[in-house]
Amino acid sequence: MFELYKGNLDIAKIYSRWYDYAKDQNCGALITFCGIVRAEEDIEALSFDIYQPLLKTWFEEWQKRVEKDKIKLMFAHSIGAVKIHQSSYLAGVLSKQRKLGLQLINDFVEDFKANAPIWKYDIIEGKKIYAKERSCKLRGAGILN
Repeated sequence: MFELYKGNLDIAKIYSRWYDYAKDQNCGALITFCGIVRAEEDIEALSFDIYQPLLKTWFEEWQKRVEKDKIKLMFAHSIGAVKIHQSSYLAGVLSKQRKLGLQLINDFVEDFKANAPIWKYDIIEGKKIYAKERSCKLRGAGILN
């Protein structure tokens, strides 16, 4: 499941739908990670720009990597502004066993933070400011690679 939404995520609604799917898959664990926008310094919100085709490819590559273990990945992320104390990211791993799911959710989220084509901006006093110090270079980006 790969889902993108404008603005903050309705976590209860998304999780409920994921759970309804998961309960009939004969798996033992649905492990999730929910990212929440923190109040830091003068930030009012975060804003996210996404290159959707590349993000979809990133997700599909991850799903191919884990399908031999009959694991399903779930992903929801915000596009645009998300106010503090709201959620911008929900990731899920549906696996046969808890231990494998716990390891994979960490690996999946860490790889997302390092390699997904998402650009984050701080919203301060209504202005969108690129969060360069919290950004990673996008693999394969640039003229000279």
